[in-house]
Amino acid sequence: MLRAGDLVTSSRTSAPLRLMVYDRTCRGPGPVPGLATTWWLGGHLYRALGRLDAWAGFARWADAIDWLCERSASSGRPIGEIQYWGHGHPGLVRMGSQQLTRAALVQGQPLFEPLERLRGRLAPGGEALFWFRTCQTFSGAEGHAFARDWTRFFRARAAGHTFIIGPLQSGLHVLEPGEEPSWPREEGGHVWSSFRAPSTITFLHGKVRPGPRAAAAALPPSPSAPPGRRP
Repeated sequence: MLRAGDLVTSSRTSAPLRLMVYDRTCRGPGPVPGLATTWWLGGHLYRALGRLDAWAGFARWADAIDWLCERSASSGRPIGEIQYWGHGHPGLVRMGSQQLTRAALVQGQPLFEPLERLRGRLAPGGEALFWFRTCQTFSGAEGHAFARDWTRFFRARAAGHTFIIGPLQSGLHVLEPGEEPSWPREEGGHVWSSFRAPSTITFLHGKVRPGPRAAAAALPPSPSAPPGRRP
């Protein structure tokens, strides 16, 4: 079933898909828009900027994972990037009332088989990227463990934040498969993002690169930067 954002950039290309899922349950009181509306609008913006091939909102992780796999299967293309826009805490991300932690990567857990199926849809060679645009997910010892286990299970890169994020998104770090987290465990936590915080981007920045200075690559190059350095 098609959802908002279910349009691909080109059905004839073999380039890996860039997909986004968000928590559609985060609504405001009464007629007041909630964050789900913001994320829905953000999907339209990122699609217009050519940063996403498709996006959709969900209330359950199982449905979101099924949609990601179906997008890949129907297009005949592997997935190169998955962004998740929603809520998080150190070592986990939330969708509605459901928490997704590294425990889901253990055989016998309800989401293990869907996640294993998703792993088979990723671009090979460790090139695929998961980007958790959520608060605090990479913060603390729990955040380190989540990032490490996630990258090893999927054999893919993972990006996440250590601060509370909003229009500003601080503490952006990327971990490669097989690497150990190098950012401080005490970074971020229950602290709002700011321009003074390390590795800060804005909600308008849509690219990361490997390494602890991932945010520096997400920012536009300065006018004096040599040509060809834009990520």
